[in-house]
Amino acid sequence: MSEESKKTEIDWQQILSPQEFHVLRQAGTERPFTGEYWDTTTEGVYACRACGAELFASSTKFDASCGWPSFYAPLAEDRVRYITDESMGMKRVEVRCANCDSHMGHVFEGEGFKTPTDLRFCMNSLSLTLRETEG
Repeated sequence: MSEESKKTEIDWQQILSPQEFHVLRQAGTERPFTGEYWDTTTEGVYACRACGAELFASSTKFDASCGWPSFYAPLAEDRVRYITDESMGMKRVEVRCANCDSHMGHVFEGEGFKTPTDLRFCMNSLSLTLRETEG
């Protein structure tokens, strides 16, 4: 069990900003086209903003025109975990950080994007930190 997974919600409230806490720990969603990374093309690795676990590579990021950062695959399947989400009157698949159990966003399948997986990992910018590639 990681140190991050032992943290209480009170611990997370002290570490994260109110907006980060709402998205990461309460499964909130930031408004589309407002997040820091929705349209960036900077190369690097996207890590969980809460615990720093590396989750997505910029090489898998694509423009889904949805207003949130979108990726077609995580760095490795063991970096994320999936939860069935039946809130808001629909069935979706929530994506969480496997290291600290923070909410990242949702994954959608079969939308017809020309990507290697036909998956869209629709993540919140507030859930991520971009570690830019040096050079």
